[in-house]
Amino acid sequence: MAIETNDRFEEKVWTRIRIKSVAASLAAIFAIISYHIGDLVPVATATTPTPVDANAPAPAPPALPELPPPITVAPLKDTKGASFKLADFFGKVTVINLWATWCGPCRREIPELVKLNKEFHSRGVEMIGLSTEDPDASAEKVRKFIQDFQIDYRIGWAPGEVGAALMQGHNSIPQIFVISRDVFIVKHFIGFSPAYTAQLRQALEDALK
Repeated sequence: MAIETNDRFEEKVWTRIRIKSVAASLAAIFAIISYHIGDLVPVATATTPTPVDANAPAPAPPALPELPPPITVAPLKDTKGASFKLADFFGKVTVINLWATWCGPCRREIPELVKLNKEFHSRGVEMIGLSTEDPDASAEKVRKFIQDFQIDYRIGWAPGEVGAALMQGHNSIPQIFVISRDVFIVKHFIGFSPAYTAQLRQALEDALK
């Protein structure tokens, strides 16, 4: 099956945006914040989240079959200062990881992502890590984290509206989204478990097919 070009994908995205009321959707998600399982996570909000028992099972992911069009064209920055957007990776299988330097489960998960990136990048999988931290306050910490963990995939920051739109009210990290070539979410992981690595590998194999 032929894969559509990025231009055609972006044209479809903008069409969806014009049809939907983007202002209403973004206004609703600005109020949502992010927190780590068992810890409070301030993300530019006046609302105080309720701590979640670290031993409790992660809630079932919300129904989110398609990557929300507004966030695919939202401007993002990586740690090198380069601008990009998720729409740049249309036509590829993409993994989006929401994380933070202080997040314990993220620290256990990221080495597994580094291994998977080495395994799948040459096969057309794009790995993207988006920190939920303030880019101004966390820039040095994130860069040091990249060095310490030898991360060789793109790392940037998730603006509040992007992180909230992805989380859909499940405000804990880490979270992983496996995005198909045609911009559908084929797998969503909340939290970290060693079992997720095998499941993520299988999800990537299925998406590549």
